[in-house]
Amino acid sequence: MKSLPKIGFIVAFVFASVQMSFAMHADETFQNTSLPDTTGNSNVKGGCYNESISYIPASPLSEEEKQGLIFMREEEKLAYDVYSAMIEAWDIPIFSNISRSETSHMQLMLELLEKYQIPDPVADENLGAFTNKAFTDLYQALVKQGKNNLVDALRAGALIEETDIADLRERMKASDNEDIKLVYENLLQASYRHLRAFSRNLEFREATYTPQRLSQKEIDEILNM
Repeated sequence: MKSLPKIGFIVAFVFASVQMSFAMHADETFQNTSLPDTTGNSNVKGGCYNESISYIPASPLSEEEKQGLIFMREEEKLAYDVYSAMIEAWDIPIFSNISRSETSHMQLMLELLEKYQIPDPVADENLGAFTNKAFTDLYQALVKQGKNNLVDALRAGALIEETDIADLRERMKASDNEDIKLVYENLLQASYRHLRAFSRNLEFREATYTPQRLSQKEIDEILNM
């Protein structure tokens, strides 16, 4: 799948960032304070509402669509697993709120897999367990980064959401099935909201995020929605 080289690049970037951050911020600590957080509010625009897809008739799947469903199911698990690990490291609302959202995202992807009778790649629900090794590597890199300090944890969250946005956009272009596009659009809007939440938390700590998959212009457009 064409996203794998990009994930490999991200893993390499994260490992390099971790090494640099340990060297620069070995003794740095942060208070567990944050801005008022709205990421747990499923009623705000851009939320994922677990809208039923059963009423939309199934349509024939291309191999690219099938592989896209498998890929996105594990990518949503990646987000949930990393945020779950961050909950243990940092006691701020954003990680617990967004991890609950990722639970519904994983369920939506599972519903699509079951609807099209595609085997679920998430055979092991333990944190960090993936069928796709690229996700295993990225999980390990992001958790290592996120446990370094709180700013790095928030940057890891922003990277997950940026990656999710880029991959969802690619998958939407490759699919013409109404039910799949509906789910992808819901997940995309949620990722926009999550990215804005991480950005606000970083700004509150006078920190910034450098995009890896999207252009700065695209990121700015999302943050200004």
